[in-house]
Formats: sequence, structure tokens, C-alpha cells
Amino acid sequence: MRRHVGLIHSHWFMGVAILTLSAAPGCMLGPNFEKPAPPMQQEWMDPNHPGIQRGPAEVTQWWDVFNDPDLNILIQQAYENNPSLHAAAVRVLQAQAARGIAVGLLFPQQQTATGSASWTQSSENAGAPRPETSDIAGRLGWIRDPAGKLGERAFGNPGIDNRFGNWDMFGLNVGWELDLFGRYRRGIESADAAVLATLANYDDVLVSLIAEVATEYVLLRTLEEQLEIVRQNLAIQKEGQAVVQNRRDAGTATELDLAQSQALVFETESLIPATEASIQQTRVALCTLLGMPPQDISTLVGRKRPIPAAPEKVNLGIPADLLRRRPDVRRAEHVLASQCANIGIAMTDLYPRFSLVGDIGLSAQHFPDLFRGNSFQVFAGPSVRWAILNYGRLENNVRVQDAAFQALLGEYENLVLRAQGEVERASAGLVGAQRQIAPLTSSVEAAARAVRVAQEQYKGGIADYIRVLVAQQFLISEQSRLVGTRGAAAQNLVTLYRALGGGWELREGKDLVPPRIKDQMKNRTNWDGMLDADRFDTPAPVIAP
Repeated sequence: MRRHVGLIHSHWFMGVAILTLSAAPGCMLGPNFEKPAPPMQQEWMDPNHPGIQRGPAEVTQWWDVFNDPDLNILIQQAYENNPSLHAAAVRVLQAQAARGIAVGLLFPQQQTATGSASWTQSSENAGAPRPETSDIAGRLGWIRDPAGKLGERAFGNPGIDNRFGNWDMFGLNVGWELDLFGRYRRGIESADAAVLATLANYDDVLVSLIAEVATEYVLLRTLEEQLEIVRQNLAIQKEGQAVVQNRRDAGTATELDLAQSQALVFETESLIPATEASIQQTRVALCTLLGMPPQDISTLVGRKRPIPAAPEKVNLGIPADLLRRRPDVRRAEHVLASQCANIGIAMTDLYPRFSLVGDIGLSAQHFPDLFRGNSFQVFAGPSVRWAILNYGRLENNVRVQDAAFQALLGEYENLVLRAQGEVERASAGLVGAQRQIAPLTSSVEAAARAVRVAQEQYKGGIADYIRVLVAQQFLISEQSRLVGTRGAAAQNLVTLYRALGGGWELREGKDLVPPRIKDQMKNRTNWDGMLDADRFDTPAPVIAP
């Protein structure tokens, strides 16, 4: 018993020494990620324009600039109910769980509790030869009589118990691959970056969702004003047609005048169903964004509202702010960091992999002896694996990962360039639309006067009806252009704020996954508290053994 106790103590001290060595930090192969410096302009192309300011961009809740309660309600409802946004939120949890797997690989990768019991009875026609049959014949299973003649077969071994049992209980098998070259630590780096990438993807989905809701809402209000203009002009044209009809009946107007007035009325009437169809299509699009099936949303947008007006001045900040604020740029950066860590993981395959293996437990042939001191058994030792003859596969895998990193770097730089271009195009569109509003407003006023003058001259017999038709057609055209330009200005502002990466801050201080979906997931799987802590901006700190 004392000998076994000594063995236990020696193995225990060996284990402590090995664990101490394994906990010592080893080298980490592969490059460390450094934030790239993409090509950035120092300032916007038209920084001196009075409508473009250099002050910090106010993009946190940018839709407040429209001062439209209906729009605020729609955005909040989309944030709470949009399925695509919910899917992006769950992917963040998925990445968090995957990170937990990466952290777990730092600890013993194999931990198996074992236990077994067996009972065996060997065949009576098989067995070891008897001791006295040591010659060749005996080895073949025959026995010689006293005279030396061969007799009965020796198998069966009478007198020897051919039944036996074996008990292995309370066994623990452990295998631990040491992270000497940073394989698993690089894996955690990659997983950390993947979590941040999925969180940035959620922000990008949220930014796009808010912009799409605002765009559809602006389009809806624009179409409603277009429809109102058509109806107003139709009423005016019908009044003019009645005048022509009376004059035709009196013989002071020609059949041509009447036909032209009727044609204009019919043309204007045809615009109504087309505009109404566009309004209905826009409402259906809003339903989808709000996470509801197509239905009447008059309770949400039924109140008569004007087209949201864009402010005269907008702060853009500086181009470098895009790297910090735009979630798609942040996502691309985190994907790049994750791939950089994958290079190091691939490089570790070129080096040997050291492991510690051990087995401890109780073993006995008979169950009553299982818990005696001399039934204790232990095995421990190191192992090494090294893929020496890999025929270039491992080196090429490193090259594959490095090429993937370089390709992602090019995509990142291109994304930054496109982000700057989107801001420039949206700001140019906004400025251009705003500059058109004033002259178009004057044009509409002049066109309205022209219609009144033409009608008076026609009634007085000074002008023919063709002048009235031309004036009315020009009026409805200019009114439509003005409404469209006001809508375009608002939509360009929405596009500008989207290009600036505004709106994702709406999630701050709130759970990413709504309670309804959390309950569904809890009913299926044990999430061990992860669903109750999904308000985060960065992954949890790295856990090391």
C-alpha cells in the first residue's frame, strides 16, 4: 500500500510540474493584426458650400431632423419587429457561442469518464496446453501416455478455471494539447474578431433598415402629394371643359376645342389609378419592413402629412469619421482581423504538436477487490505529433490563408473608397435638389398665373383654347416636378445619413434579441444565461487557463 501511495504522490508532483510548464506562455506564430490605413481624403470635395458644414455629424438619431411623429413610430416598430434584424441579432449570439468553443480548446481537449464491467467464460475446447506437454506434440494439444504414445487432446485444461471477470470503474481519461505555438490563442483572436464582425453586421442591417423605412415613407408622402395635385388639376380641367362645352353649345367654340379639353381631362384621369397603385405598393413595402404581412396601415400613416423637409444645413464631419462610424467598414476590418489570425493557425501546422495524456482509475478482476488500495492504476505521459511528410500541403495552406487576407484587404480598401463616394454623391444630390426648390416654386407660381390669364383670354375671345391647354399642361408638369424635387431632397438626405453610417446607436442600452425570440430559444436549448446578457459592444475578455 505504501508503494502505491508513493506512486500517487510522484505522479501528482509530475502533474503539477507539467501543468506549470504548460501554463507558461509560448510563442504565437503568425502576424499580429494592424489596423490598415486605407486611402482617405482630407476633407469633402465641396467644403465651402453653405449647406455643408464641417461640424461633427449629428447622426445618432438623424430622423428627428424631419420632425415627423409618424416616421418616428414606423422606425421604432421596424426596430422591434423586423425579422432580418432579429436574424442578425441571433447571429451575434451564434458567434459568441462559437467563441466559447475556441476558449474551451485552451483547456484539456479530451476529458472522458469511463466505467466498464465484463465477465468471460472461455471455451472448454480451447485453452493453453498443460505444463507437462512441453514438446511439439504437446504444443499441438496432445498428451503422451506413460509409454510415450499420444493420447487425448490437452485442450479444455481440466482443473483450470476458464471463467473470469474484470471491473474497470471510476476511470478518467484526459488529453491536453499544449498551446506552445499559439494555435488556440490565435483561434480565440479569430473568434473575438468574428463576434465583433457579427455585431457590426447587426449595426449595418439596422442602419439599412432605418434608411429603407425613411425612404419608403418619404416616397409615400411624395406620391400622396402627387395624387393631390392630379386631383386638383383634374377639377380645374373639368371646369374648363364645362366652359368649352357651354361655348360649343352656344356656337362660340369649335368641336376641336371641346375634343382637346376632353383629351386633357382623360389624360389627367389616367394618372390617378397609376399613382394610387404606387401608393399601395409603397404601403406594402412598409409592411414588410415593419415585420407584418400586407395590411391596411392607415392607423400608422393615414394622417395627412407633408413631405419631410430636409434642413438647409447638414454637418458632415470629416471623411476619417467613416472608419469609426460606418458599421460595414467596421465589419470589414474585423473580418480582416479574423483572417489574419487564421494565418497564424495555419502556420502552427508546420510545427510539432505536444500533448499530455493521462488515465487514472480503479481496476480489479473481482468486484470485492475493486476498492482496495492495490486496485488503483494510473498512466501519464507526453505525446508528440508532427506532420513531416506533408508534400507541401501545409505550406500551401499558409499561402491560401495569406492570399485570403490580402484579398480581404483589397475589399476593405475598396469599401472605404465607395463609402466616401456615397457620401459625396448623396451630398451633391441633396445640394442640387435644394437649389432647385426655389426656382421650381417660382415656376409653379408663374404657371398658375399663366393658366388664369389664358382662361380669362379664352373667355374674352382673345385667345384660342390651345393656349389654355398648354398652360394647364405646363402647370401640372411644374407642380409634379416641384413635389418630386422636394421628395428627392428628403431622400438624398436619408441616403446621406445612411452613407455616414448613422442610426445604429438606436440599439445601445437595449437587448439585441427580443423577449419573444429568447423564450423560443430557451424552450429548445439551455443557453446558460447568455440570452440574458446580450447587451454588449465588445466580446468578453480572453480566458486563459
